[in-house]
Amino acid sequence: MIMSLDKNKVVVGMSGGVDSSVTAYILKKQGYDVIGVTMQVWPDMNGDEQESSGGCCGLSAVDDARRVADRLEIPFYVMNFKDIFEKKVIQYFIDEYKRGRTPNPCIACNRFIKFDELLRRAHQLGAYYVATGHYAKIIYDPETQQYRIKKSNTAGKDQTYALYHFTQEQLAHTLMPLGDFESKDEVRKIAAEMGFINAYKPDSQEICFVKDDDYGSFIEANEPEVVLPGDFVDTTGKKLGTHRGIVHYTIGQRKGLEIALGKRSYVVEIRPESNQVVLGDNEDVFGAELIAEDVNFIHLSYTNEPISVQAQIRYNARASEAILYPMENKTMKVVFKNPQRAITPGQAVVFYQGDLLLGGGTISSKVR
Repeated sequence: MIMSLDKNKVVVGMSGGVDSSVTAYILKKQGYDVIGVTMQVWPDMNGDEQESSGGCCGLSAVDDARRVADRLEIPFYVMNFKDIFEKKVIQYFIDEYKRGRTPNPCIACNRFIKFDELLRRAHQLGAYYVATGHYAKIIYDPETQQYRIKKSNTAGKDQTYALYHFTQEQLAHTLMPLGDFESKDEVRKIAAEMGFINAYKPDSQEICFVKDDDYGSFIEANEPEVVLPGDFVDTTGKKLGTHRGIVHYTIGQRKGLEIALGKRSYVVEIRPESNQVVLGDNEDVFGAELIAEDVNFIHLSYTNEPISVQAQIRYNARASEAILYPMENKTMKVVFKNPQRAITPGQAVVFYQGDLLLGGGTISSKVR
């Protein structure tokens, strides 16, 4: 039985990084009863491997988070999320590559781990809120009685692209205090003033469970039977050579193809059903239309009318003018004003109107 929830109590997901540490500090300063939690997500492995894991997966991350919690004099726990992380993030990651798609495990982690399972466990502790160090702003519109997400003031650190999956219920129980900061330097300055050990810790750039960012080798190590050599073909179907297995490639890729064709060639399509990787010229990588599946709108009702938006097809891309055409079963056709480079199945396409995040979905296919 879940105890009654205390609106003054918040569980902060502490990854060991500076952002979540300052989040905990800010919320305590604002008067919240703060509990620090590090989510143990790493698979079973020996100490050296755990220590070498990046981001929030290494043992050093737990140590850094614990030391910050001690500094703040807040309770700190390490909770086991290993099984659900294995199922919802790692296995999803492998399965998507097997399908010839390029997954985004950080979005899956946000969706199923941080703002779903962690929220459930926070409620079990009696906490009304969870909080993270994401750079985004959650606001409440009293007129519509709905929550909305807006881009962070720190444009270079904005992380709303990875947050399109939120429901109204989740937003009602989530805090993200870093969205109002103007720069990451301000956050680091606070951490340094507080004497946090991680004040100048570098940001993690890699997927935490993939060593050296080598996705193909990770999948080969876990499911070697599915990684089979196949044919490189051109856009007409002509065989050009042999590839190492479709999990080693993504749309738009040029480097690491290990094939000499006398000109620059790019991955323009991956065909898992025939185990083929299609190579073409740079212009073949561009497209103006895509189909998005599993679409979620944060505060809009699903409509049959076209919607004008700015759509973003990868984390570091710019959002571009587009029109959404609703289809059946939470599916959208997205038509861009200008062609986009490397529309990649498996990646997210996220919809904005100005600095307001409307929602998003998973790219299913490029239409043309």
